Amino acid sequence: MEKITSFTIDHIKLQPGLYVSRKDTVGTETVTTFDLRLTKPNDEPVMNTSEVHTIEHLAATYLRNEPQWKDAVLYFGPMGCRTGFYLLLKGDLTSKEVLPLVHDCFCFIANYRGEIPGASAKDCGNYLDMNLPMANYWGRKYASLLENIGDDRLVYPE
Repeated sequence: MEKITSFTIDHIKLQPGLYVSRKDTVGTETVTTFDLRLTKPNDEPVMNTSEVHTIEHLAATYLRNEPQWKDAVLYFGPMGCRTGFYLLLKGDLTSKEVLPLVHDCFCFIANYRGEIPGASAKDCGNYLDMNLPMANYWGRKYASLLENIGDDRLVYPE
């Protein structure tokens, strides 16, 4: 079998950033998949499942309610390696175009207090596996990175 696109990226060179992972055509629409990389693969510790799960709930809720972008949001979810998340949006988009959206989303996560949306037995299959303080930490860390991000962290390394 052929190697899938995400396994062709040099994870040794990959730094935390906001990358276009791939673009796909579905009917007449382009779908852009973004790689929201929060940790340096194989170098920094990965996120624990509880904070990944909390970030997923908060980001998915934020993105699907954001007035300008909510109709373009197809999916937000974690990478299996727990070093980041994938965001799928309708449209032929660049990292720079979605940078304000992703930054605002992670500021929301950084500052969120209260009940986690969908964190109940009725709404979620593993509602007890949540960690809001660590989600807040990762929200602050990633939002801070995005505030001063250079072009080298917006395009995959060669």
